[in-house]
Amino acid sequence: MKSAQLLLIVFILIRSFNVYSQEIKIDPGSFESSLVSVSIQKVMDKMAMQVIKDPSVNDADEPTFARIKGINFSNGTIEVTVLSRLLKNAPASARGFIGIAFRINSTNSQFECMYIRPTNGRADDQVRRNHSIQYFSFPDYKFDRLRKESPEKYESYADMGLNEWIKLKIEVKGKQAKLFVNESKQPSLIVNDLKLGDSSGAIGLYVDNGTEGYFTDLRIRKD
Repeated sequence: MKSAQLLLIVFILIRSFNVYSQEIKIDPGSFESSLVSVSIQKVMDKMAMQVIKDPSVNDADEPTFARIKGINFSNGTIEVTVLSRLLKNAPASARGFIGIAFRINSTNSQFECMYIRPTNGRADDQVRRNHSIQYFSFPDYKFDRLRKESPEKYESYADMGLNEWIKLKIEVKGKQAKLFVNESKQPSLIVNDLKLGDSSGAIGLYVDNGTEGYFTDLRIRKD
């Protein structure tokens, strides 16, 4: 009897995981472009979504992402594998910016974002290394304001580089978000005061100036 009950519990847990965990097909038809171009490319033996920022958008930390259709995300985990290269015409300030926007509202006018700067991960300049990972909140809290008002609080370091696959995982709960890099057991960045509060919205594959970004192995789990 106990064995039967245990099997039932395991079955229910598996069913619950399947309901709340979803692997997103890397297909342009599953996304809406916001100030980016998208296409499917084979990169280093992986099929991936290529995302490039519209060159007419000069400002940083803008709604430049491929937005997943039909997803409303509040709390849970977002996992994706990314690869970043610099475009041939990338400005000197380009760092290979690539990451995930989340809790995007219906008009793309508000969202949270965590992204990485792969060129900084192995720079000889320690200050640049300290800026390898970034959090910002659109529209009021871009990286420059956060860096000025709260230096070191919303940026951090992790080992990474251009033209290599990097695994990112973001755990979101209430007003807190944690970013894990390359399956590290400890987060590389913790934000305890998400600027939009305990909200919900869509998820987007984010890039910024000078980046040729690739995304694959995208999985979302809602809590």
